Amino acid sequence: MFKNIKFTNQFTRNNYTQEASLPNKIEKTINKVTLLGRVGADPQKRGTDDHPVVVFSLATHQNYINSNEENTQKTDWHRIVVFKPGLRDTVYNYLQKGQRIHVSGRIMYGELKDESGNSRTTTSIAADDIIFFNSKN
Repeated sequence: MFKNIKFTNQFTRNNYTQEASLPNKIEKTINKVTLLGRVGADPQKRGTDDHPVVVFSLATHQNYINSNEENTQKTDWHRIVVFKPGLRDTVYNYLQKGQRIHVSGRIMYGELKDESGNSRTTTSIAADDIIFFNSKN
């Protein structure tokens, strides 16, 4: 029935709006990480006086049954970095190895150079919020 009809711009345009150049749109994206695990080592201060950062490791794990039908646990280690001043100080002063915490943040990729000048790619979680559950016991 509509086989031979050609649609032109007049059929696809909304006739009651003005034509104007579109402003540059800023697209929304999501970079969100949520981890629940145990702290692997006491936090360390890194960076400079102008750009301080606190760094610590966090272990998460998953349980599964292997091919021998044995319960097995695989542990993943995450590098957590804290830049926010209030959170950074709280983490450095109160967080301890073995403590169970919940981390909300974003994933960051970077590059470090060792003493020999070789580049190494790094992956870190930049913490926006950390919830302390209890002491390490």
